Amino acid sequence: MNKLYLPLAAVLTVLSVDLSVKAQTKTFTITETLQSGPKANYQLASRYSPNKLKKLIYTTAVDPHWLKLSKRFWYEYETPAGKEWYLVDPTSKNKRKIFDNAVLAAAITNIVRDPFDAQHLPLENLKFSADEQHITFEVKSTIEELKKDRKDKKAADSMQKKIFYFNYEISKSKVTEIPNYTKPKAKPSWGSVAPDSSAIVFSRNFNLYWMDKENYKKAVKNEEDSTIVEHQLTKDGVKFYPYGANGDGENNEENEKNNKKRRAANVMWSPDSKHFVLNRSDSRKVKDLWVINNVAAGRPTLETYKYQMPGEKEAPNTEILLFDFAAKSYKKLNTAAFKDQTVSVWGAPLLNKDRDNEFRPSIWLGNNTKVYFQRTSRDLKRIDVCMVDIHTGIVTPLVDERFNTYVEVNRPGLVNDGKELIHWSERDGWAHFYLFDGNGKLKNQITKGAFHCEEIINVDAKNRVLYFTANGREVKEDPYYVHLYRINFDGSGLKLLNAGDFDHAISMNDEAKFFVDNFSRVNTVPKSVLMDNNGRVVMNLETADLSLLMASGYKFPEPFKVKADDGITDIYGVMYKPFDFDPNKKYPVIEYVYPGPQTEAVNKAFTKSMDRTDRLAQFGYIVVTVGNRGGNPARSKWYHTYGYGNLRDYGLADKKAAVEQLADRYSFIDANKVGITGHSGGGFMSTAAMLVYPDFFKAAVSNAGNHDNSIYNRWWSEKHHGVKEVVSAKGDTTFTYSIDKNPDLAKNLKGNLLLMTGDVDNNVHPANTIRVANALMKAGKRFELVIVPGQRHGFGDLTEYTFWKLADHFNKYLIGDFSQVGQANIVEMDREVEQKR
Repeated sequence: MNKLYLPLAAVLTVLSVDLSVKAQTKTFTITETLQSGPKANYQLASRYSPNKLKKLIYTTAVDPHWLKLSKRFWYEYETPAGKEWYLVDPTSKNKRKIFDNAVLAAAITNIVRDPFDAQHLPLENLKFSADEQHITFEVKSTIEELKKDRKDKKAADSMQKKIFYFNYEISKSKVTEIPNYTKPKAKPSWGSVAPDSSAIVFSRNFNLYWMDKENYKKAVKNEEDSTIVEHQLTKDGVKFYPYGANGDGENNEENEKNNKKRRAANVMWSPDSKHFVLNRSDSRKVKDLWVINNVAAGRPTLETYKYQMPGEKEAPNTEILLFDFAAKSYKKLNTAAFKDQTVSVWGAPLLNKDRDNEFRPSIWLGNNTKVYFQRTSRDLKRIDVCMVDIHTGIVTPLVDERFNTYVEVNRPGLVNDGKELIHWSERDGWAHFYLFDGNGKLKNQITKGAFHCEEIINVDAKNRVLYFTANGREVKEDPYYVHLYRINFDGSGLKLLNAGDFDHAISMNDEAKFFVDNFSRVNTVPKSVLMDNNGRVVMNLETADLSLLMASGYKFPEPFKVKADDGITDIYGVMYKPFDFDPNKKYPVIEYVYPGPQTEAVNKAFTKSMDRTDRLAQFGYIVVTVGNRGGNPARSKWYHTYGYGNLRDYGLADKKAAVEQLADRYSFIDANKVGITGHSGGGFMSTAAMLVYPDFFKAAVSNAGNHDNSIYNRWWSEKHHGVKEVVSAKGDTTFTYSIDKNPDLAKNLKGNLLLMTGDVDNNVHPANTIRVANALMKAGKRFELVIVPGQRHGFGDLTEYTFWKLADHFNKYLIGDFSQVGQANIVEMDREVEQKR
């Protein structure tokens, strides 16, 4: 309630109005009371920005570093009291702090001459020694020193903070400085190092080169060293048909400059370092696409790249090259089966105990005589799991997958060097594991039932036991909650290893004896335990400390289940309320959406990421995230492919039905004020919702949306919507594609729509958003359009700005708060910035 004080001149003006117009005459008093409009709670929302959350939420999961010589692991864990480092021995059921932080801080302070204490101990890059008796780490000081490769202290960026290096002897709890230590430079990203480190392969000017270990050491120290000797392996590579990298993501000027520099070759080696394979792609016939960086330094820069759109005949041609490194020769494998097919070699799974290695070579899936790869038809209805004998070059298809929609496969698990393989397939309508012999003959189905198997965690060939993750098997649980299981290869002995009505994330040691289980729901505090391979709890490790978050007024969101629009299918979601929630009020609703089909934007575990959910609710909304038929591969194949052939509209009815059911269930939900927002596929879906159901959805903010899937990338659009393969009487094969688009429905817009796109988005091209804007303008519609300068698909360093643009839009049109109109400054952002001048 505000008092209106009119100056005398204004009062006289009011009194001079023609009194004969009685219906328009009003008498004002000098102190008349006016009703203030509704207000969005900007203050509450600003308290949960990503930067503020970093000071409220610390570690929420144990991330184990498994050691090589034992079953032990170490991890670091931070709480409001500071950071601790722990060493755990599962065999003896012992967990202890590696350091006495107070003693260590005093010792480091003595050496560095900067003050440290137990709560403020910035140890970085911890590494165990090969004998696991010592730990090295770094501490950055306040001392300024000249960078080793600079001579002029006055030159820009010539100085750095001195880093001290320490060795810690675990048994004696003794720390000593490593004097005159020179930290090894990070290994260059361009080097594909052989497993025995004898050779390094890279790309330059679109061709392959190699150097030996000694010259690689020189390159690590100084890439411009003129004494480096390198050898050329190929000579016919050209741009867009290279051996190795093209320089994707560079603008045209950068690309031209960098072509002569070393780039990654992305090869995969045989375990014995004698051979390697390269996936080579010829995209010369694929049409160009462009983005312009309008805020580049100096002149705006052009970035040209190859981008095949759905239905286009100009497709890339992928091939596999097998190199004999000793002979410095190669051959192209005969992998042909389908027109416009893609082929891809699988890499061997990485060992958990190798995560801290100085480098981890890329090794192919297979052994020294054979390698495994997948071959996929353009329509993605046919996939072959293949093996090639590297000595003969003969390609043998082992397993074929065929389906009337699209097929997916995962990397197979090899048993005893490929004498058997474990194959993941959805051939019976659910994702399960199958055991094949080495020649591709099915031996037996390993897992069965109405649940979804997710990932191979470990293959215990000796005991013939498979460890894997799956979801949807445990009754009365959210079917998306992931668990760890074990089962015998013959399908017997299925056992749940980490029971509990939570979403679980695990890390198992390579010997499959122990695993760390991190678990939570969106409405529980995250916990971490150590378990053995029989599902017994060895010890409790951590419970996340959310005390500061809770003290701020935070309240957990609420999971829910409703029916899809068919009235049969259960769909699952999460409801976020304002932390000052009043059950007697009516709240507008905002749905945060992503349609899938590869994932749904519905959290299952507690997360620190709150921008689009918890934080948005604080303005005064009920924010809802909910799945939809066709949205997620983690359920049945029917559920996953529900949207096949209807990629624009398939999820919309379920989003609408969910809000209607929640409004029937809860009186505080105002189903007459429904907003919707999303990014990428969610940007596409939120605009489609405004156009397909214009009387239900009243406001939307659509970020980086693929609104016109006929110009989005071929793989995603053709896979999830479908492309028709047409074979003529002569045997010629062509592909046809047709899809409904958001611009087609522009005339339907009734509500308030805000479109945003980055102007250098080379994933979902800005044309997707601009075409919607064009159609809306031609239809005579009011809407808002924001071009986010210099930003790729995710909006980068303007993410916070675009959040407040989103909030202002909804606050105006759902809450009715126009208080920010005419205000140039975003106060909630400004007050977080230190004003240093």
